[in-house]
Amino acid sequence: MPSHGSLTKAGKVRSQTPKIPPKPKKNKAPRIRNRREYLKRLAKQQIVAR
Repeated sequence: MPSHGSLTKAGKVRSQTPKIPPKPKKNKAPRIRNRREYLKRLAKQQIVAR
């Protein structure tokens, strides 16, 4: 089975790339976000219903 390039070079670029620490996530807890989205939808329904 022919391969594209030699397997000895596999992962070369990834191993050479400098490791960058992950940025801290600033997202709110899903429960809060879901509540806000629910209220938005509910408010739209109430406006349409009137």
